[in-house]
Amino acid sequence: MAVALILVVVALGSVLFHLVSPWWWTPIASNWRFIDDTIIITFWITGLVFVAVVLFMAYCIYRFRHEKGRTAAYEPENKRLEWWLTGVTGVGVAAMLAPGLFVWNQFITVPEDATNIEVVGQQWQWSYRLPGADGKLGMADTRNVSADNPLGLKRDDPNGQDDIIIEGGELRLPVGKPVKALLRSIDVLHNFYVPEFRAKMDMVPGQVSYFWLTPTRTGTFEILCAELCGVGHPHMRGTVMVQTEQEYLAWMQEQSERTFARLSAPN
Repeated sequence: MAVALILVVVALGSVLFHLVSPWWWTPIASNWRFIDDTIIITFWITGLVFVAVVLFMAYCIYRFRHEKGRTAAYEPENKRLEWWLTGVTGVGVAAMLAPGLFVWNQFITVPEDATNIEVVGQQWQWSYRLPGADGKLGMADTRNVSADNPLGLKRDDPNGQDDIIIEGGELRLPVGKPVKALLRSIDVLHNFYVPEFRAKMDMVPGQVSYFWLTPTRTGTFEILCAELCGVGHPHMRGTVMVQTEQEYLAWMQEQSERTFARLSAPN
């Protein structure tokens, strides 16, 4: 009897904790509310299953508790019950997977008008590359990384000469404009994560991963590394500022001295 009551308290306490918990997501600042909705759907489905299973266990413990003279009935197969369990489980799994597949299709389908930017992770700082006047990013290769070329750009690529290099500084983005973030790591596994954007992706050495987003409100947000990348991992933080288009363009004008051509020119 005590075990059954404990199980009931666990089920009801879990639901109550979820409803009144002060720990929730930070307010969203991008177009990825679909991700929040998908997680909430998963919470509801798994939560209902959890409560149903725990309460059923409590019922079984109470209903079939040991009593003198009571014997158990042996029933090795129950095809009707098995069909029901298979069908309900299949519907539940499909209900959880379908929204995720829908959102993933959106997540990897980048709008044609998205602006490419590059985020480079290295122990233990973030660096960024923004397209210059030509609107194109030049090619880069980790093998080209050096003291005067920290992001490894190809020096003979004309598209990269006007690229704006921001090493260990603040990333800025215009509000309401889609952005495709090209993610690259110079040394170990990193993960570019802004909680308010809801989008993140691993940065694997030797490959370029990506995600896209559209910032939906202005503000300054913290950048975190969501992969354990060494002893300095807790200090690998940065900021991204989302500005109005006018403020962003004015800031871009101020970065004219930070083009790759100027930074790599001989003193």
